[in-house]
Amino acid sequence: MPRETLSREQIVRAAVEVLDAEGVEGLNMRRLGAWLGSAATAVYWHVKNKDDLVVLAADEVWGEIELPDVEQVGWREAAAAMARNLHAMVIRHPWLVTAMSTHLIYGPGKARHDNHLIGVYEAAGFTGRQVEWAMNAVFVFALGQAIGEASDAAWRRRLRRAGGDPEERERAAIEQIAEIASRFPRLRARMDAPGDDGPGQRFEFGLQTVLDGLEARLGAR
Repeated sequence: MPRETLSREQIVRAAVEVLDAEGVEGLNMRRLGAWLGSAATAVYWHVKNKDDLVVLAADEVWGEIELPDVEQVGWREAAAAMARNLHAMVIRHPWLVTAMSTHLIYGPGKARHDNHLIGVYEAAGFTGRQVEWAMNAVFVFALGQAIGEASDAAWRRRLRRAGGDPEERERAAIEQIAEIASRFPRLRARMDAPGDDGPGQRFEFGLQTVLDGLEARLGAR
């Protein structure tokens, strides 16, 4: 793709695609240029370096989170919906966990999300610093739940990049974990119990529990 036909928006979206496929460690200007069908030098006309690109891509994916109308659905459902969307967004883009630990991610996409979230918790009745505390309680829960699943995705990607048979390596690792856990009675009992739940049920249980606590705080006041 010739330099004059590239736009900053195209480059950022392509960077998100490369990051989704290969993680932060797999992104560089040459790889991105090849993804776009262009020379790496063409990318430098729009972004300064890889770090700049990671920050732009990370802020781009924050823009994917939908902003519910709190007046229509109520504060609790609005807060729950944004937490679910955050959780899903991080799982779609597991590299974001790494990016957030090494880069300062704050741009229009993140600011748009935060501004709306403040309105949700103000509508609930929180005031002053408690608005931020309530936001943080739900945000940290949703992000923490997503980190576990995102870490699994990153681990599987590393297995694929290492060569050999990634499925066999994954099976061997899981068998080793199961063997270690089986030495401890409570872990062994949990392993033997029927597995009829899933990540969605676990997430929803925790989310509703956090929101119950916030609602109780409002009621106590």
